[in-house]
Amino acid sequence: MIEDGVWTGPIFDQHIHLDRRHRFLGAVSDFVKCGGTGMMLVHKPAFYESLPIDSNEYKDAYLDTIAMANEVRESFGIDVGVALGPHPVVWEKQIETLGLEASTELHLEAVSLAIEFIDSGEAHCLGEVGRPHYPVQGSTWEAANENLQEVMSMASSAGVAIQLHVEENGPTTCRELSELCKKSGLPIERAIRHFAPPDVSSDFTSDLPATVSVGKGSIEQLSSSLADSDAPWGMETDFLDDPKRPGAVLGPKTVPKRTQQLCSHLLAAQWTEERVESLMLNIHSEWPKSLYGCLDSE
Repeated sequence: MIEDGVWTGPIFDQHIHLDRRHRFLGAVSDFVKCGGTGMMLVHKPAFYESLPIDSNEYKDAYLDTIAMANEVRESFGIDVGVALGPHPVVWEKQIETLGLEASTELHLEAVSLAIEFIDSGEAHCLGEVGRPHYPVQGSTWEAANENLQEVMSMASSAGVAIQLHVEENGPTTCRELSELCKKSGLPIERAIRHFAPPDVSSDFTSDLPATVSVGKGSIEQLSSSLADSDAPWGMETDFLDDPKRPGAVLGPKTVPKRTQQLCSHLLAAQWTEERVESLMLNIHSEWPKSLYGCLDSE
């Protein structure tokens, strides 16, 4: 699948948001034109509007994400998995308006609803769930970790993969998440740290799988940590499809571009084509397929 030094196989963005009020299919077109063949479409909270106050409003939002995924499949014929779940920032923001108990109850109801959609085959992953990525009061942080452990337990019981939204605190974050997996009974191979730094060494990740945000400079950092990597990892943009936050995350063309850059970088480092192809297939096909079961069009 390498022809004249170019990767011609699958290219999968494991975490992308779309918004039908903004670029939507135009963003997907950019991705596909650059070689993209599949994506995990992740539920996008309406942070600038009224946040959901009951499970029915969550259901409406989830159904819209599922509908967008169907539109992308029909328009472009690419693989589209769906990740549904209540964002931890929504939970934290709603403590002020609903109170901790009600916000937590709604959060867990939204998790249960997402799992129902996964069980029905309309979605493929629980996410993004986790804990706030910014400083909060100690009592809120404690509650967030209690929530996360319960969510992990629910994911374990349901046998579903889970994409985790968390803070960046170096290897400490991955170590804590690994411990939470053990406490909750969630197999670590079903937990994915989303928006991870480009260090996939076991010392950094504690063998927690990750989807790496492949911004500028990430290829060199990834390459230098591959020799010490045991856990699977993938690529993502976390594209927000939000004109109010230009440059906050990566654009939809990024994963295809970084894939080609990684291919070129490893070939220049004297990796054999066979070895590079094996890595690329694991990143963009084999591992996502084992997690989500939604890659059909390769």
